[in-house]
Amino acid sequence: MSIGIPGLILILIIALVIFGPSKLPEIGKAFGSSLKEFKKAAQGIASDSEEKKNN
Repeated sequence: MSIGIPGLILILIIALVIFGPSKLPEIGKAFGSSLKEFKKAAQGIASDSEEKKNN
């Protein structure tokens, strides 16, 4: 599932209208850190399942 550039622009415009320009950097930072934590957790789960498979 790929959003693409037009979809990202549309999401950014909607976020700008809803939250305003002053809140956007905070929201972006929070979203980025959440995404980083999600990826870290997903890698941990994948490595755990790989270890179980090998044992």
